[in-house]
Amino acid sequence: MQEQTTQQRIIDSAFELMYAQSYAEVGVAAICDKAGVKKGSFYHFFKSKRELVLAVLEQKFCDFKADIIDSVFSGQRSPLEEIALFAQKNYELQSNIKDTTGHVLGCPYGNISLELSSQDEVVRQKLVNIFDRTKNEIRGCLQRGVDNNDELLVGIDADATADAMYAYLEGVMLLAKTRNDPEILLQLAPALLNVRIYPTH
Repeated sequence: MQEQTTQQRIIDSAFELMYAQSYAEVGVAAICDKAGVKKGSFYHFFKSKRELVLAVLEQKFCDFKADIIDSVFSGQRSPLEEIALFAQKNYELQSNIKDTTGHVLGCPYGNISLELSSQDEVVRQKLVNIFDRTKNEIRGCLQRGVDNNDELLVGIDADATADAMYAYLEGVMLLAKTRNDPEILLQLAPALLNVRIYPTH
């Protein structure tokens, strides 16, 4: 149990520091200081900083899925209502972060992608996996609407539309971060529901 607690402290500390700053700015020493552990403990659990960031990405995505994704994409609402709720939950998350830190920090996966995708292939592939898992939740929601003949979704390419919706939401979060204003998410989120991609022949 103590080993799990120490490992968790390292993961949580790394996420908090990297999210507020960047992967490049945060060193192992700073992570160990925040977690209250010695460097030897760090390397007991993680062979490298890259191995740590992979663990951080996976665990924090699992937390996000449990806290938000699973509750939103439950099949209890119409597909577009669920997608609107997903945007709302992201707004609430960024708004709470702004209240706590004074800054809109944006999507942690988007942040790492911008920083590392062209530098670290292993991390890039992990981010692709995380983005795909989120997009697939949106795709499944849209496909349910297509299968149920939802008049607002008739004829769409559910996979491509999910890609486009997710890309739009990531772009809006980047804009909100740049302007340090979570209200951008509320202002622009309604347009998300108008995104449609149709099959090309």
